[in-house]
Amino acid sequence: MTRTAADSNGTRRHRATVVAAVLALVLTGCVAESDPGQTSAAPTVTETPASTPTPSDAPPPTLVPNGTAAENKPFFDYLNNQAITAAGGQPDGPAFINSLRAGGFAVEAMELTPDITTVGVKADSVQFSVHAADACLIGQWGTVGGYTSIIAAPLATGKCFVGQTRPIDF
Repeated sequence: MTRTAADSNGTRRHRATVVAAVLALVLTGCVAESDPGQTSAAPTVTETPASTPTPSDAPPPTLVPNGTAAENKPFFDYLNNQAITAAGGQPDGPAFINSLRAGGFAVEAMELTPDITTVGVKADSVQFSVHAADACLIGQWGTVGGYTSIIAAPLATGKCFVGQTRPIDF
């Protein structure tokens, strides 16, 4: 069976029609219907009374001496974010430790991972911790992931980190 030029043109037209129909359906699905009878689900804007403090007006968190990790986490995060800002977004381990020390956390309760790898290259991230009354406040800063922190139970050794940490002798 041989195809004629007319059959070939018919097949092309059929394919073009199918492609156009599929494209039209896809594009129709991307356009929102506008029904004059429906109301928009736009968010409602309400004004906040002037007496309610905004986050920028709220006083910064403070250290709760001998407090739990949960009680001191807001202050821990506050100090660490201050260290990031003060270092122009490129803090090292000592910047975090010095900020936490200046904020009143005991250096004896802190741990820090090295900033430099064993081959002499700047580490992708640095971790630092403060052993609170009940748990560890652990912070991490990295150029890829930014800053994050958690509360974790201390290890059986009483420490917050596994492995060798950097001496805090600065």
